[in-house]
Amino acid sequence: MPANKNGPSGKKKGRRARLIVIAVVLLLVGGVGYGTYWSISTVRASFPETTGSLQLKGLSGPVQVKRDGYGIPQVYADTPEDLFRAQGFVQAQDRFWEMDVRRHMTAGRLSEMFGSGQVETDAFLRTLGWHRVAQREYDTKLSPTTKKYLRAYSDGVNAYLADHQGKSLSVEYAALEFEHDYTPEKWTPVDSVAWLKAMAWDLRGNMQDEVDRALARSRLSAKEVEELYPAYPYGRNKPIVGSGAVDETAAKFDPKATATDPANAAQNGVGGATQGFQTQLSSLSKTLDEIPALLGPNGTGIGSNSWVVRGQYTTTGKPLLANDPHLAPQLPSVWYQMGLHCNRVSSACPYDVAGFTFAGLPGVVIGHNQDIAWGMTNLGADVTDLYLEKVTDQGYLYDGKQVPFKTREETIKVAGGKSRTITVRSTRHGPIVSDRDDELGDVGKSAPVGTDVGDVAPDRGDGYAVSLRWTALDPSNTMDAVFELDTAKNFTDFRKAARDFAVPSQNLIYADTKNNIGYQAPGKIPTRAKGDGRYPAPGWDSRYEWNGYIPQAELPWAYNPKQGYIVTANQAVIGKDYKYTLTDDWGYGARSQRITDLIESKIKDGGKISTEDMQSMQMDNSSEIAELLTPYLLKVDIKDSFVREAQKLLEGWDYTQDSDSAAAAYFNAVYRNVLMLAFGNKLPKELRVEGQCLRVRPADDSGPAEDLDGSARLVRECGQRDPASAQPDGGDRWYEVLRKIIKDPKNKWWKTTGTRLQPASTNRDELLAHAMKDARSELTAKLGKNINSWSWGRLHRLDLKNQTLGIKGPGVVQWLLNRGPWNLSGGEAAVNATGWNAAGGYGVTWVPSMRMVVNLDNLDKSRWINLTGASGHAYNAHYTDQTEKWVKGELLPWSFSESAVKKSTEDELALTP
Repeated sequence: MPANKNGPSGKKKGRRARLIVIAVVLLLVGGVGYGTYWSISTVRASFPETTGSLQLKGLSGPVQVKRDGYGIPQVYADTPEDLFRAQGFVQAQDRFWEMDVRRHMTAGRLSEMFGSGQVETDAFLRTLGWHRVAQREYDTKLSPTTKKYLRAYSDGVNAYLADHQGKSLSVEYAALEFEHDYTPEKWTPVDSVAWLKAMAWDLRGNMQDEVDRALARSRLSAKEVEELYPAYPYGRNKPIVGSGAVDETAAKFDPKATATDPANAAQNGVGGATQGFQTQLSSLSKTLDEIPALLGPNGTGIGSNSWVVRGQYTTTGKPLLANDPHLAPQLPSVWYQMGLHCNRVSSACPYDVAGFTFAGLPGVVIGHNQDIAWGMTNLGADVTDLYLEKVTDQGYLYDGKQVPFKTREETIKVAGGKSRTITVRSTRHGPIVSDRDDELGDVGKSAPVGTDVGDVAPDRGDGYAVSLRWTALDPSNTMDAVFELDTAKNFTDFRKAARDFAVPSQNLIYADTKNNIGYQAPGKIPTRAKGDGRYPAPGWDSRYEWNGYIPQAELPWAYNPKQGYIVTANQAVIGKDYKYTLTDDWGYGARSQRITDLIESKIKDGGKISTEDMQSMQMDNSSEIAELLTPYLLKVDIKDSFVREAQKLLEGWDYTQDSDSAAAAYFNAVYRNVLMLAFGNKLPKELRVEGQCLRVRPADDSGPAEDLDGSARLVRECGQRDPASAQPDGGDRWYEVLRKIIKDPKNKWWKTTGTRLQPASTNRDELLAHAMKDARSELTAKLGKNINSWSWGRLHRLDLKNQTLGIKGPGVVQWLLNRGPWNLSGGEAAVNATGWNAAGGYGVTWVPSMRMVVNLDNLDKSRWINLTGASGHAYNAHYTDQTEKWVKGELLPWSFSESAVKKSTEDELALTP
């Protein structure tokens, strides 16, 4: 479906145009038998009332909801309870389908909406028990005030549900009625809290790396695997916090201190006995791929950019703060823009805040209030461990003794089918995730276990089970932190709120109207007595337990650093001499260093950075890997004139990945083929793209991979990994892998086995030549023979798909609900991080899901943009009305003060008791 390009509502001409569009759609749909059902009234029935007056039960006083030309609401109330009750009502107006799908996902109840196809997903999610943990969190951890606000929010949602059902909730419910009767339940506070578990799951750190390293060992040696996971380049890409250490006397982090004993650094990562694991985790990996990723495919793409510049280097004289989280493209966007304002700000009603929140969650998650602004990026702390468990009929082995499982039964209701009951088993480490698929019984069958000298692993019998230890499965106070951030007035308040931000562990940046900037690393981050968390651990050995958590006071922070700016983009938080191990699987710093270089180039010689400069930096499309690899590609002597024609595109190219660039298209195709030839074809089937078949030596055959000669011992193996998470994905980890070998033309990784269609390569230049030839053929097939018609955007496209029904619904429903494609600039590990997976293709798999630039000198001059729009209703004017501007890198004005909001208001709704 083409993008909805209709402008804001409010003008009769625009409304008439939208009705014409709807009518045309209905005529088309009518041709396949749905015309009677998909009437104009069906499509428009769920559009919210945004003007006039409505009664909202439970209010203590009147509430005003003021929407601008993009349907973005600003809510004004006299009490916090009224504010959050109205927030629940308004978000249900715009986004209830999205909220309902999310809560069914977090509770493992998707089968109740969508039938038997979701049973396995539900079974895995019930095993993790997100909703159970959220319930414990609500019952035992959250403050009375937080629970009061959660109840008020739920009341607002339920007030909307009381008067709306079926097609009046959204057109998706009308479509769902074709399959079975379904009526949404009332919203509960726990439904909101459980969403934080989904967010934590998608930002869970290095779990996928842990699985992938173990899987790679079926074909690669331990040394080869480590070569594919090089150390972070501290000397080239700056950490977030440039100085500081834990003051052992005071037992807290001091930004001015230095590490006194580097030999003791990362003491909780010492060990490594588990690096001998060669666990066949393919079935577990497949199951992880099938879990809905509400924020994005877990891996190198999950991240974000944020940076803040102090007033000494800005044109305003006060800080500027930018943030753009990189998450999965969705329709509607995962974010919801909103302002929450007390009519009179006081201790009794302290809210005057605006920014980005999640539909289904009260408060504002990222944004600013009248005093401070804050942003977030994924810290990527290692907060998960997989444990191999020796299980028997009596339980599991632990320190030589049999320990009984903790068990519970879960009943999964299935729309249109019979309910299914599962038994969840847990060890002291957590739920056994390998119970959730018939194939998972094979996990651990061939897992040679590395142990210390003299230690003996237990007999594997039918194989080891796999359990999951994860910080998010313990109740925390993260929901408290959201409200605390919303009302923080200074850096002290900000750090106090950060202490409650347990999971997911995020980099929090800060700026205030008094010209201060700061950073805090929060989170519940474990320490390990033995082992480093990079490979599955032996669950039967108590020496591999977590032995505590990094004290909050000892986590890194910074306040007004002398360089005058702070950049966080998923790079290392602090130098390698820091006392604790946060993770070894950082992003490798391509984006963060590019942002740093852009800032420093702007402020050198007394230059100043403007709001426009911050916005321009967010759209920087420069490719670091292109700058590294292109000179070597141009030196290769290409005899074939057909390939040479494409090679010439790279001459004089500035490494910028604009959507209309032919050079960017060709380079990225070459890069993809370099990775495939040098690394991808040598990885086990569990890591390669599903359906990608090769003739290879059996995994248990001895001898180097480069000796393959087409003899009878070769077998045909086909990839098993979802394209969005296959390897090599092309992220900046692979930049470092290539950087290590690019100057060594004889390195073993350049050597490949010949095939009927491709001769073997024996060195770097031969492999690069093969990659350039393959890329020329590939783009000729995809984009045409004429290289002048090539462009990166034609390969690198964004499709926005409506949740669930836009992916797996009937074709006509998908056609109605989905939008796109759009041709995008940017790329993997660029600042404009329109990510793609090099193993899977060029399509966009994650994006800057929103962008904002906050001006602390004049908050009304701040700017923001969402990926889609405020509305979740197909054919509403605000369904995708921000997308075209987002594609172009434009930002919308962000009104905040009462006078600015009044000036920008186009629709006003009064909610009355």
